[in-house]
Amino acid sequence: MEEEININKPEVETPVSNESQTSNVDIKALNEKIQKESAFVDLLTMEMEKVIIGQKHMTERLLIGLLSNGHILLEGVPGLAKTLAITTLSKTIDAKFSRVQFTPDLLPADVVGTMIYNQKQEKFSVKKGPIFANLVLADEINRAPAKVQSALLEAMQEKQITIGEETFKLEEPFLVLATQNPVEQEGTYPLPEAQVDRFMLKVVLDYPTKEEEKLIIRNSIKGFPTPNCVLHPKDILKAREVVKEVYMDEKIEQYIVDIVDATRYPENHNLSDYKNLITFGGSPRASINLALASKAYAFIKRRGYVIPEDVRAVCHDVLRHRIGLSYEAEAENISSEEIINGILNNVEIP
Repeated sequence: MEEEININKPEVETPVSNESQTSNVDIKALNEKIQKESAFVDLLTMEMEKVIIGQKHMTERLLIGLLSNGHILLEGVPGLAKTLAITTLSKTIDAKFSRVQFTPDLLPADVVGTMIYNQKQEKFSVKKGPIFANLVLADEINRAPAKVQSALLEAMQEKQITIGEETFKLEEPFLVLATQNPVEQEGTYPLPEAQVDRFMLKVVLDYPTKEEEKLIIRNSIKGFPTPNCVLHPKDILKAREVVKEVYMDEKIEQYIVDIVDATRYPENHNLSDYKNLITFGGSPRASINLALASKAYAFIKRRGYVIPEDVRAVCHDVLRHRIGLSYEAEAENISSEEIINGILNNVEIP
């Protein structure tokens, strides 16, 4: 088992092996590069924390989505700074920001845009919708019907929008950051599974601590400070390429595959009790996103390689919305969180 922990020691040269991809990777040099390239993370976090008190988990997940090109679904009761966090992030990276308030009477054209007739020119022209931005806040996304939510699918997956006969590429970076309220169910629509799977992370927010809430009260009364712009969109695109270079050992890849496989076939991982609790597990998109999020998390932690703790740290956010619960699970009040905990406790750690 000694060879398995070499990736945890950046100061030691990676052993050369004909059977391993590590032979072409200089972990020490890569680690130094990542530490240098990730220097902006602390600065960005500091600017975010000027406005957002507490909610470190949310701030970190927003950075992971930004660095790994993944959309984020934020779930929490009103007043937990979901919208404020996203608008603050857009200011710190000098990105074009737009907000769409989802309502039951919203139309797809209100999101993506439409064709309008120009009487002077006697022809139709395209009027682009709010989707044409770097960061798009889809506020209370579960309040709009499925046809509006599905209008986002092309933008989220292909990063393009088709209006009439014209197709427009969306400017990078492009992220959809959606919020939903889990409490008030009247007038809400469950998101289609196909759309939910497009969200890289589903982040569940909790109440602040008492000390944090005192600071929130003070800041609200005297006025929130304005965050400084510390990055530009082109810097984010450059950082994304560096994140892809973060080293992931084949054993970590196998660990990710085993975790996702356990959501599909729990009986193969000594989790037979879960077989009747899960109707469907994570798709290959879950494995891809778990790998990307793990690399981004390692980058944020100023490390050039992924360790099992990185995978475990982001696992709940990547998988909680990708596990279908059966009626039996709901009857027994078993949540996807408990199932993920059981999987992480049973799947062998490399």
